[in-house]
Amino acid sequence: MKTDSYKGVRDFYPEDERIQRHLFSVMSATAERFGYEPYNASILEPTELYLEKSSEEIIKEQTYTFTDRGERSVTLRPEMTPTVARMVAGKKRELGFPLRWYSIPNCFRYEKPQRGRLREFWQLNVDLFGVEGTTADAEIIELAYSILKGYGATDDMFVIKVADRNLLETAFDAANMDETQKREYRNLLDKRLKMDPADFEKEAAKITENDPVKLIESSDDSVKEAECAVRDLVAILKERGVTNVEFDPGIVRGFDYYTGMVFEVYDTSGKNQRAMFGGGRYDYLVEEYGTDHTPAVGFGMGDVTARDFLETHDLLPTARATGDLYLAPVSEADVENAAGAAALLREKGVNVALGMRHSKMADHLRAASKLAIPYFAAYGESEREKGTIIVKNLETKEEHSVPLYEVPRIVKHS
Repeated sequence: MKTDSYKGVRDFYPEDERIQRHLFSVMSATAERFGYEPYNASILEPTELYLEKSSEEIIKEQTYTFTDRGERSVTLRPEMTPTVARMVAGKKRELGFPLRWYSIPNCFRYEKPQRGRLREFWQLNVDLFGVEGTTADAEIIELAYSILKGYGATDDMFVIKVADRNLLETAFDAANMDETQKREYRNLLDKRLKMDPADFEKEAAKITENDPVKLIESSDDSVKEAECAVRDLVAILKERGVTNVEFDPGIVRGFDYYTGMVFEVYDTSGKNQRAMFGGGRYDYLVEEYGTDHTPAVGFGMGDVTARDFLETHDLLPTARATGDLYLAPVSEADVENAAGAAALLREKGVNVALGMRHSKMADHLRAASKLAIPYFAAYGESEREKGTIIVKNLETKEEHSVPLYEVPRIVKHS
């Protein structure tokens, strides 16, 4: 048997899981500061949930879909938005609005693994239901901005690009495009930043003689009128301190359910070419489940691109292990007394790993270092009789001789 994981997924050893927990903790803490409540759902959904509510590419090429033993078609979720829309529709009359929800589910898409994109990933989803207009749009983008700032990012490290699906629709109409042309152009536009500009223009010319993005950038009055709402949003965000936001008519997002404002966040270093994450307004998705009109806006932020961004800008912290203290029995005869001391410390909130297996103190020290436990102490007959213990910081080599009840102060407040 090989020890490799399935292609496109990851094993999370403790050092990886510490980083993952850091990513999630900043996401959760920031969302909750804005008043968002956590929710969750099963990773399995009926396939029909996605047939009309996600992009055609995802459904036909990227889902993990199978038939269960009851002959039902089931899909591992490729995204969370159709699920949360279903949940809101299911209990709409019982919920209080405006509704602020977030989750960090794992998702699956069958695609070629590459930088910034794997087959299994975790994705923060933040959604605001029941409010129309730029105030809600601004809150969602401000929250996304705050997460990156929470990781230690500065404004020059990333840019937020904002557009509007309604603006693009206005440009489509000005270009006299039919539905087939619109769909083909949206799909092309979603790939624009990954293409050579000349290649993009060549492919766009095959779809329409009048490039809609160029019409948006022109002086066409109908298009300019639709553009005002986007520029108002950018102005509001800058008043809130989000200064690295700009209007970009080429932002479209890949999902079919987007209806208005859309945005994407990009790393400015040039080392991460694809959009890190994005979102937008989807005002009609909830009502497709047979309930009343419920405007909605939100975004999804994946853990893979987030980690790539933090690594690129040297923002990954040195996350310590969950253990605070490695407590080593001096001899085999001291094991039970050490276990008793460990129990007392745990009652005081200290995470204690009791030394086992080794008989030499040097081996215990090496084990503590490999486990990334920051503090070390030995416990034997002398420590039991005196009621004191020598606690060593394995990074600084600093030692403290303290009563047992003082250990929490040393290891928890350093």
